[in-house]
Amino acid sequence: MKEIDTPGPSRRQILIAGGVGIAAAGLGAAYLATTASASPGTCMKLTQETIEGPYYLDYDKHRSDITEQKPGVPVLLRVRVVDAENCRPLRDVAVDIWHCDALGVYSSYEKQSSGDGGVSPTALPAAAPDGSGGGMHAAPDSGTTFFRGFQMTDQDGWVTFRTVFPGWYVGRAIHIHTKVHVNGVLKDGAYVGGNDCHTGQLYFPEKAIEAVARTQPYSTNTRPRTTNAQDMLHTGDTPADGMLDLRYDPKRLTEGVQASITLGVDPDAVHNGQDWP
Repeated sequence: MKEIDTPGPSRRQILIAGGVGIAAAGLGAAYLATTASASPGTCMKLTQETIEGPYYLDYDKHRSDITEQKPGVPVLLRVRVVDAENCRPLRDVAVDIWHCDALGVYSSYEKQSSGDGGVSPTALPAAAPDGSGGGMHAAPDSGTTFFRGFQMTDQDGWVTFRTVFPGWYVGRAIHIHTKVHVNGVLKDGAYVGGNDCHTGQLYFPEKAIEAVARTQPYSTNTRPRTTNAQDMLHTGDTPADGMLDLRYDPKRLTEGVQASITLGVDPDAVHNGQDWP
């Protein structure tokens, strides 16, 4: 695999091991997983950090299943974290994810994110970041917590989440937010101390999105959908752009999708989504 350079002094480059498979588990259709070992010869650089967005909350939800029985096409999401300098897996770091439900609504922000965009997750900060989510963090309007959680990486750098395929809202392509927390410790179900060394977003291929959009409850969403190509933060359709690798049977799509990606980060860096671009 060749190395891909990203221009600009403010773009932090991270690595991704291409061709990473995912373990088949609990989604009906079985797939054999093949995991590409992270090494200097098989890694390539990822894109810059991105904004945290308005809907991040540090809820200390240490859990693998983040669905809270909300409807949608099941997704088994596997994320691997490696050190960008040597491609070795990072053990005992926290991978935090959050995303909207099948109709484009974020937990804790039901009134503000009713699928119409709410506090525009597309808009860029108009001023210098104020330490509250990329300069546009919003105050929550409820105490719900669906589709939020974090997991600690195992000895091979992997975490696994059970979630559903996110829906869409006005102005953004379908995505999953993610943070990698390092240098802290897990204590009483919370990740304490340390810092965020990566804040990014994961994307889904358009072909899969189009197929999911034809199923319930996604098909009831009449709001216009922003494609990956139209999204101002999405940069391309390769793993180097945060694109997930998907495995699913098109004839049995509603039984579930398996998604994976391997992220390489700089564990000594601080990227909390407020230093973008």
